[in-house]
Formats: sequence, C-alpha cells, structure tokens
Amino acid sequence: MAVIETYTKCSLHTRCNSLPSAAHPFISQLEEHLQRLKDSEATSSLSSSSLSHKLNDMQDLHDCIDKLLQLPIEQQTLAQECNEKWVDDLLEGSLRLLDICSTTKDCIQQSRESMQKLQSVIRRKRGQETGFTIDGEMYLVSRKKTKKIIRKALENLKGMKYELRASSSNKDNKFSPMLSFLIEAEEAVTLSSLEHLFLFISGLKGHSKRSKWSAISKLMQTRKVTCDSQDSNTNEFEKVDAALQSLISHKASSIENFQSLIENLEMCIQDLEIGIEQLSRKLIRNRVSLLNIFNH
Repeated sequence: MAVIETYTKCSLHTRCNSLPSAAHPFISQLEEHLQRLKDSEATSSLSSSSLSHKLNDMQDLHDCIDKLLQLPIEQQTLAQECNEKWVDDLLEGSLRLLDICSTTKDCIQQSRESMQKLQSVIRRKRGQETGFTIDGEMYLVSRKKTKKIIRKALENLKGMKYELRASSSNKDNKFSPMLSFLIEAEEAVTLSSLEHLFLFISGLKGHSKRSKWSAISKLMQTRKVTCDSQDSNTNEFEKVDAALQSLISHKASSIENFQSLIENLEMCIQDLEIGIEQLSRKLIRNRVSLLNIFNH
C-alpha cells in the first residue's frame, strides 16, 4: 500500500510537469482531475462517500482522455512517437485495467446476490431473531470467498504497480509527454483507486486504523446511516458482517437494526455497481480509440 501511494504521488508530480507546453483546454481538465484523485490518495478516508466521489472522478478523468484522443494532433503525436514496445505496453495496460474492473464487478455482483438471499430469509422470518443461523453462516461463507478473490486481485495489483514503477525508473524508457501522461492516467491512478474499492468491499484494512471496539460501538447505534454519510469511517460491508455474527451468536443486537444495515448496504452496492459499470464502458471506449490510432 505504501509503495502504491509513494509511486503515485511522485510520478504524478514529475509527469504532469512534462505535459505539452501549448496545452489544450482538455489538458488542463485532465490535470485538474488527476490532482483531485491525487489529493484523495492523501486522505485516510475509505468510506462509501469517498469511493463514490473517487469513481465519479475516475469517470471524469477518462472522459477527458477520450476527448484528448479524438484530437487529430494528439492522434498524430501518439502514432509518430510511440514505438512498438510502447504501443504494446499501453494496450496491455488498458487490457489489464478491464480485467480488474471485471473482477470488481464479479465481487460486487456476488455480494449483492448473497445480500438479497439474506434479505429474503429475513422477510420470511417476519422479524424473528432466531432460526436463520444456517442462512447467516452461508452469507459469511460467501463473504470469505469474496475476500479470497480480492486478496488475489490485490496481489496482482501490487505486481502491476511494481512493473509500472520499474518501467518509469528505467532510463531507457524515455516516454513522450503524451504517452507518459496516458500511462499515468490510465494505469497508475486508476489502479490505485480500484485498490481502494477492493479494500472497501473486503473490509481489509488499508488506510484506516480503526479498532474493533470502535466498529462494534458504532453497530450499537440505532440511527440509520445512509450511503452518503459524512462519517468517513463508515463501512457498510463490515457493519453487516459484524451485526450478522452478533445475531448468530445471540449477542446483543436486534433484527430491526440489522435490517437497517442491510438496506444501507443495498444502496451502497447499487451505487458501486453503477459506478464501476460506467467506468468499464469508458475504459473500453478509450481502448478502442487507442487501437484505432495505432492501427492506422
């Protein structure tokens, strides 16, 4: 995690300074979006609200990339300055991003399906707090499978970031300003943002250093916490996991509070699904644009 943050901060600073001097307005917009994403990396928040903003910022970033790739002058620059290896690296990078987005969508879909099954059980029980231990444990087993997939994805992300850092530090790789910028925007920044999404879904600890007792105390609160909560430490996945474990073990908790947490999780999953789907479409569009540029 530290490696990713350090690399992103350093490379953003050096590469943004190497952008074309006669900057097109799209370049200024791209710089703004990159800076916004860079600033978000410096915060310790890993909440549904921060992730929603991050997904929106990534979509804006790739919208700007698409606009830039449609400019004839930039198309000509890329086609002329990129050698075969650079082209392969850039296209391979865009493909890896799509693979990661696909894994993210699979994890979110699996989480949604497991949650819906649990909701169905709760409705059938009509508010009873007992009798759904098996179904609750099945949900937790599904969560463990999702976390296992995410751990593997995070290891792959770590390797990809290491390759990017090694390529950037290689003096033989003298990327053109435009290509260097695309690599940074398409891969380093987006990869780091997707990593945060993985951490949020899995409940694995990244930036946050919260104690278990802090999380448990928040579970005891009866107020409904919405998906756009200003509480930067809110994690709807973790709250449902902890509350369900409490119900299964017959500790202090209530089915009404649990239903409220499930509803909050449902809203967040819905937002994440929409955000990652829109981002995937923009990544596909940009990859098609790159293929068209390099195949002419």
